[in-house]
Amino acid sequence: MYRSTGFISFVLRRLTGVALVVYLLVHMWVIGGINSGASTFDDRMEFLGKPVFRLLEIGLLAAVVYHGVDGIRLLMVHYFDVTDYRKSLFYAAIVVSGILVIAGGVPILLFALE
Repeated sequence: MYRSTGFISFVLRRLTGVALVVYLLVHMWVIGGINSGASTFDDRMEFLGKPVFRLLEIGLLAAVVYHGVDGIRLLMVHYFDVTDYRKSLFYAAIVVSGILVIAGGVPILLFALE
């Protein structure tokens, strides 16, 4: 049961959803720093400009891409009645997500390593 593609999809969707909420909270914290003055905003932006946060941007990209692609997969399964292909669609979602993350992650990684 815990090794089925449905369960794996469920867990990944929840983890990426939590990651996106955490990102939005950090984003609001940084943008909200402008209310305390330009120096506070600049300090927060400088803190998030460190290389480790640049690498975490690739994780953010992976979370956004997988969450979106898996959402499209769920809509297809639900509305087009393709429940016989759920496992194949899950693997297709993983492959498509991986390709998109690599395509978008390489420029982010090259920028982070400069």
